[in-house]
Amino acid sequence: MLSAAEGTLLSVATAQIVLGTLGNSLIVLANCMDWAKRKKFSKIAFLLTGLATSRIFIIWIITLDAYLKVFFPSMHSSRGLIESITYMWLTVNHLSVWFAASLSIFYFLKIANFSHYVFLWLRRRADKLFYFLMGYLLISWLISFSITVKAMKNNKMKYRNRTWEINQETRKSIINYVLVNIGVISLFVMTLTACFLLIISLWRHRRQMQSHVSEFRDLNTEAHVKAMKVLISFIILYIFHFIGILIEIICVFIPKNNLLFIFGLTMSSTYPCCHSFILLLTSNQLKQASVRVLKRLMCCE
Repeated sequence: MLSAAEGTLLSVATAQIVLGTLGNSLIVLANCMDWAKRKKFSKIAFLLTGLATSRIFIIWIITLDAYLKVFFPSMHSSRGLIESITYMWLTVNHLSVWFAASLSIFYFLKIANFSHYVFLWLRRRADKLFYFLMGYLLISWLISFSITVKAMKNNKMKYRNRTWEINQETRKSIINYVLVNIGVISLFVMTLTACFLLIISLWRHRRQMQSHVSEFRDLNTEAHVKAMKVLISFIILYIFHFIGILIEIICVFIPKNNLLFIFGLTMSSTYPCCHSFILLLTSNQLKQASVRVLKRLMCCE
């Protein structure tokens, strides 16, 4: 039986999960309809579609794991189920973080304006950088997957009191978690770095715009402020998401703490839910495409 606090947090998390699935599905459908209409799929559309699709899967993997842990703890302790959820999570999480990192770097190289030779060198080689990131994703996933498989095999399971117990030192488990997620952590750092540098570039450009008098100054300044707000909200939500995932991982070592686990679920679900609607509301192209999708769905009904 859940307490009042646990029930409230779980209700909030469930609402975020439903809204997140809806928002990301609209992004996927909007981009797919645009691709069918134009017969052309741009790199930005590919990254947005991939990010939204991976977030839908990651939402439901988190949900499945959370509901099993809270309502069906004996089923959640099944070795086969734990392995299946772990492998799915490993793959989808890598893809989600990679799409977010690639999208952030793509926007950074396209919009930012720096005179540093490293930035100019990267901008000239944006296409090669994209393929480098794809290679990095593949290598990172292969390393993480091999470490996970090895850890799963080395874990000695014993069935006692209707639960599986993992006879492994806590310190070794933490080291394995860090090694498995080292690629994800590095992509997370790349994402934050690209976003921070883009915010600095937009802020500098905004200050320069304010010093010049022109009829387009207000519109351009407003656009830059809007872009900075979107980036800052993305950074905050993204950090919340990783903190929530970290809390859920910590709960592996603190059994029977449902309140902390559900709190982590609520935090981790905020990013895929809220950021999808931020993208829909701030992008005129996505907003118009989403309206067309909704109209067509209503006409089909």
